[in-house]
This record gives sequence, structure tokens and C-alpha cells, in this order.
Amino acid sequence: MKILVTGGAGFIGSCFIRHMLKSHPDYKIINFDCLTYAGNIENLDDIKNSPNYSFIKADICDKKAVDRAVSEVDCVINFAAESHVDRSILNPEIFIETNIKGTLNLLDCAKKHGIQRYLQVSTDEVYGTLGKDGYFTENTPLAPNSPYSASKAGADMLVRSYFETYKTPVLITRCSNNYGPYQYPEKLIPFFISKLLKGEKVPLYGDGLNIRDWLYVYDHCRAIDTVLHKGREGEVYNIGGHNEKSNFEITKIILKEMGRDESSIEYVKDRLGHDRRYAIDNTKITTELGWEPSLTFEEGIKLTINWYLNNIEWIKSIENKKAAAL
Repeated sequence: MKILVTGGAGFIGSCFIRHMLKSHPDYKIINFDCLTYAGNIENLDDIKNSPNYSFIKADICDKKAVDRAVSEVDCVINFAAESHVDRSILNPEIFIETNIKGTLNLLDCAKKHGIQRYLQVSTDEVYGTLGKDGYFTENTPLAPNSPYSASKAGADMLVRSYFETYKTPVLITRCSNNYGPYQYPEKLIPFFISKLLKGEKVPLYGDGLNIRDWLYVYDHCRAIDTVLHKGREGEVYNIGGHNEKSNFEITKIILKEMGRDESSIEYVKDRLGHDRRYAIDNTKITTELGWEPSLTFEEGIKLTINWYLNNIEWIKSIENKKAAAL
């Protein structure tokens, strides 16, 4: 099988490519990425010479490039997206361009070339926010609260429409907060680690009690692999880790692992439209497809923190590129 992975130089995409090459050594993987600030081709240095891996530097908003790439593969998995909520608040336009128009280009080309399967990697943020109780299921109405989540919800609706209208063999996965190696250090865990390494305080939004369900990235990759091969066309599958933690709890774990205390926390003004709680019910993927997380949160978070502490040069390289771009 030959698979086009868009956004494969990013955090989850690069981990997914690594997972697929290991789990399916006979598959061919094409990484299609325009290498925005969050795309780092060095994330895949360890497999760049694999005979079953190739890279195309291109943008999913470039329909001609998308068409050429899709014409050569059996399946498409779309990770490519602008994904940082804070950036979407400051500049919503690029999120609409990439997350909606780019998805439309991929769907059009998938339809044109008779792709066997198109899998859209989405997020639990499209469901909005939860109260103290309850969980997001696949039937929860979409109620996005940020430009980012609205753009992802819009893309999901396009994907659904291509199944209903054209019978394009699509699948949608919606995951909870991922954590693990290679995550761009603007997201909470690597960002806080990088701040502490520089002797700075960590900025915690609001009261720090916003709750997320945390999922180890390689467990997420296994889930996408499972949905690709076993999922029912036209269906949505929620992927969660059953690990609800507040941002304050995550911060305390990081501080403890790095030998710091709560004096290293700086509480800052909460961001606009900050959802209070996300939690996923992953019963569907577990009962239908047999997937479940392999790591406890306690195991995964230690692996993650240790990876960043053992790869300080990777963090420095990202920060140097960021500084050079300013």
C-alpha cells in the first residue's frame, strides 16, 4: 500500500510515519508538508533514508501539487493543519485557508483519483466545552469556540459531505490532547519544559483548572492505523486516553520532574474562548475496532519529559529557527 501523509513533518504526523514504517515495513509512505514554522523535517532524520519513505515539500492549498501526489497513492491521511488556538485568535484567516480550503483540495483529488481511503485527523475541540460531568461521543453536536476549532469543524463537515454526496470512502478521527516527543514547543508540556530549562517561570492561564484528556502520541498513531484498516467508511471515531488532568496538575508534574516548586508558576490572564473541560468517550473505537491505550498517563508523561530533557539540542534548534524567522 502507498499512503500520502500530509503534515508529516509535524508532531503527530512525524510520529505516525515512524509508527507506520515500523508496523508495516512493506508500505510506501509519502510525506507531503510545506514546512511551516511547526513543520520540522529533522523530526524524521532517523528514517529519512528508508527506501519506503519519500518527502514532497508542498502546500495542501496548492491544488496542482496535491493532484500530482494523490494520483500516485492508495490512501490519504490528512494531518496538515494550523493548530495553535492562540494563533487562530490573532490571525483566523490562515486557519480557514489551510484547514478548510486545503482539506477541500485533498477531497477533490481523492474523489478524482478513486482513493481507497481518505482519513481526516480532527480534534475533540470541535465539540466545544463540557461541564463537570459527561463525555464527548461521536454524536455530540459540534459547537466550536475558537477560530481554530471552527476551521476544523468546517473541514469535518466537508469530509462528511463528500461521503454523503460522492460516496468518497472517508473516515474522521477526533482525538484528545496529544503529548509525547517532537511536539513543537508552543504547546503546554514542551513549552513549560523549555521555559524551566532557561530558568524562567511558566505562564499558566487563568486559575489553571482547565481540564483536558491526555493521549500519548504513539497510542494515537496506533489508533489512526487501526481506523485506517478497520474503520467503517463514513464514520467518526473518537480517540481518547481516559486521562483527565487540569493544566495545573500537568504543571505540577513537570515541576516535580525538573526539581522545581510552585514558585516557578506565573498566573497570566486567561485566553479568549478558553474551553473549560474536554473528555472523550472512546467506547466506539474500543468495542468496534479493538483499540485501547497501551500506556498509563504516569508512564507516558515520564517518557515524554525525559525525552525533552535528553533532547535539549532539539528544543534549541527549534527556538533558533524561530528567532531567525523574526
